[in-house]
Amino acid sequence: MTVPAAMEGTTLLEWFAPQRITWLHRANPAWKGLLLFLVMLALFFSRDPAFIVVMAGWYGGCLFLFSGFAHRKLLLLCLPFALTFLSSSLTLALFGKGEQVLWQWGIVKISEESIRSGLIIGMKSLAIGLVSLVLLLTTRPVLLFYALMQQFRFPAKYAYSFLAALRLAPIVIEEWQTRTYALKVRGITFSKGVKGVYERLKLYSVPLFAQSIRRAQRMAVAMEAKQFRMNRPRTYYYETSCSKIDAYLTAFVCGSLFAAFLASQTVGRLTEGLNQW
Repeated sequence: MTVPAAMEGTTLLEWFAPQRITWLHRANPAWKGLLLFLVMLALFFSRDPAFIVVMAGWYGGCLFLFSGFAHRKLLLLCLPFALTFLSSSLTLALFGKGEQVLWQWGIVKISEESIRSGLIIGMKSLAIGLVSLVLLLTTRPVLLFYALMQQFRFPAKYAYSFLAALRLAPIVIEEWQTRTYALKVRGITFSKGVKGVYERLKLYSVPLFAQSIRRAQRMAVAMEAKQFRMNRPRTYYYETSCSKIDAYLTAFVCGSLFAAFLASQTVGRLTEGLNQW
């Protein structure tokens, strides 16, 4: 039997493994997540194009320099955000509202205000996407939840629930693929349309659901055998702490905000001077 194409090559986890470890990977995951979340909030509420452009360039450079991934892979990951930038910018520019109309034909109405709003929203989505990629590609989810429990006192029952879901998701996907291959080997075909969806649901849901119940039961028995308790002091397999790298990261984030604010003020003064002239 030939190996299906989906099972050849690297797995999904291997594809998201960095080629090299940088200082961003060694920063405390919880502190890094908090800092970058504040950056995304600043971008979300900002309406200044210069501020957004500088932040997009800053974290775009950070992504390509310090993520540890190949540039070709990063370009592929950035493609959805680039498409979001183009679609949102064009949509607002062509169908937005504004008084300084540059061109109009039917429902298409291009104005100075719509172009500005389109560029702001497009750049904002691109910048937030780049910041989120920096966080996702330099953070291990397991260490993130361990850091949240140790440094931010996140309740263990919720953290371990998320960790269990992360661990079980690849297993469920693998079982779904195995079920798909088994049905293909047996020569089972599906109808088209809604009837085919119902047939797939009937043949997939019961086996996957039964396997999930068995796995959850085994996990519960294992946790009980290891004396796992929710509300008692506990030790951790992974110890996380703050170090001087987190100070460097804090300075890096503050530097990005200061540079973006300075660029915003400079562009504002130049624009005001040109208008007066």
